[in-house]
Amino acid sequence: MASVTSLSASVHQRLASALSAALPEAADADPLLRRSDRADFQANGILALAKKAKANPRELATQVVSQVVTGDLIQDIEVSGPGFLNVTITDRAITENLAARYADTGRLGVPFADAPGTTVIDYAQPNVAKEMHVGHLRSAVIGDAVVQLLEFTGETVVRRHHIGDWGTQFGMLIQYLDEHPHELDHKGGEDLQQSGQAAMSNLDRLYKAARKKFDADEEFKTRARLRVVDLQAGDPHTLAMWQKFVDESKIYFFSVFEKLDMEIRDPDIVGESGYNDMLAETCRLLEESGVAVRSEGALCVFFEDIKGPDGNPVPLIVQKSDGGYGYAATDLSAIRDRVFNLKANTLLYVVDARQSLHFKMVFETARRAGWLNDDVKAVQLAFGTVLGKDGKPFKTREGETVKLVDLLDEAVERATTVVREKAEKVGLSEQEIVENGQYVGIGAVKYADLSTSAVRDYKFDLDQMVSLNGDTSVYLQYAYARIQSILRKAGEARPAAHPELELAPAERALGLHLDQFGETVLEVAASYEPHKLAAYLYQLASHLTAFYDQCPVLKADTPEQVENRLFLVGLTARTLHQGMTLLGIRTPEKL
Repeated sequence: MASVTSLSASVHQRLASALSAALPEAADADPLLRRSDRADFQANGILALAKKAKANPRELATQVVSQVVTGDLIQDIEVSGPGFLNVTITDRAITENLAARYADTGRLGVPFADAPGTTVIDYAQPNVAKEMHVGHLRSAVIGDAVVQLLEFTGETVVRRHHIGDWGTQFGMLIQYLDEHPHELDHKGGEDLQQSGQAAMSNLDRLYKAARKKFDADEEFKTRARLRVVDLQAGDPHTLAMWQKFVDESKIYFFSVFEKLDMEIRDPDIVGESGYNDMLAETCRLLEESGVAVRSEGALCVFFEDIKGPDGNPVPLIVQKSDGGYGYAATDLSAIRDRVFNLKANTLLYVVDARQSLHFKMVFETARRAGWLNDDVKAVQLAFGTVLGKDGKPFKTREGETVKLVDLLDEAVERATTVVREKAEKVGLSEQEIVENGQYVGIGAVKYADLSTSAVRDYKFDLDQMVSLNGDTSVYLQYAYARIQSILRKAGEARPAAHPELELAPAERALGLHLDQFGETVLEVAASYEPHKLAAYLYQLASHLTAFYDQCPVLKADTPEQVENRLFLVGLTARTLHQGMTLLGIRTPEKL
């Protein structure tokens, strides 16, 4: 079905035509339309135009009003203050517009982006043989929401999970496994969650044992260092052992992402090792083009504006003086792969703000090399830190990093308690309580993250996250479930739009907000700002609460009004469901 033109876009068109009729030189002028508490919309663009044309703004505004046709779309337009235009929409136009959205069950009238391209998004990047902690949460949650938003608006999205699967620590691990070959064995017959836990406890135990031996046994230390050489030289036996660590870690990763209700596909996992074959060529291309130069034996890229505390330039080291490659060589090779093999127009990195300087240098290097240009851009979607209630980086009481699985389990536990308290009232089975507890708990964690602007730090407060009051996912999930309850109780009455009916103020407010969904989704996808969608959905639920207070649904005055209000809440439910789905959050039917 075709997308639905929003009311604001239709009004914008009418005002722009009236403007160019009143002032021909203002043919492409923007009326600067926005929602207003004085009317449905206010246009502020005439003030600047009048100044430019050396005209009286109120007179120009009056001329524009005389050119506007009212009746079908615009009920009333009046000049206000020094030259603002206050616009009121007809009730019929609101209802007809919403009816068109309601008819489009798949997209609710949301248009596709104007010029979609190909985006490679790098997010959710855990490390092999290491447990995922709270620091891994944001990249996964923000990245997943941005993937959903971009795909929904028509972008071709290639997902990349740049896992940490290479480095000197593998020499120690492989050597230990070679000397204790059964350390990674599984019992079998486990589901993914059990396998994931078994995999992690195996890896954790092996890592600690190998580290202990490495620190205490000089001969083992020597063997481990030689093993790094074998790994980098591609010795088949050593690579096979390394692959065991990668496979074991993936079992664990998949179990954590399943808990997060997030799809991670194996072909999309391309770790640091995936670019090993490109590193030498990347260095050669940078050196031959003069982008990188040798400095004290290392291959470096220098920048005028990046200096250390001593005032000396801080370079990006692409290759160390001993011939080893750092992160920069891998990241630059990944850019080459994503631009030339995956044919990306946009490279998006969902990475901690603390790595901003590194990525600034990497992107600038790629631009100098000609791999990034006006047609291909790279963007870091930087995110802040997860803090504890005390406002300091989130740690356990013992001062250790919080394990991600423990955090998610606790959220689900708290949420299940909240769900159970209301279960009897809505008639939930034990299975539904457990299922809803997961949806509410995981949704609460995701929403707390996504409702905060990515670059800001946020406090991880489970009590607040699973609260039924305030800006939480539970509030939105309850809003959705409450509508489903009303629709179930409607009996013979069915949702149906009645454009002939007059709308109450709360119905108008809800309708005008529903109309903004398409524009909001496009704007949020284009700017990679899921928190703006979360804010929209919270406002929608708030409008719904005000609507309930003022407008009985099943006990409305006439059968037509019942149908129209069922249609209004039905579209609200679909919009909440679609919006939450784009944020990666479930909406249970009963809560």
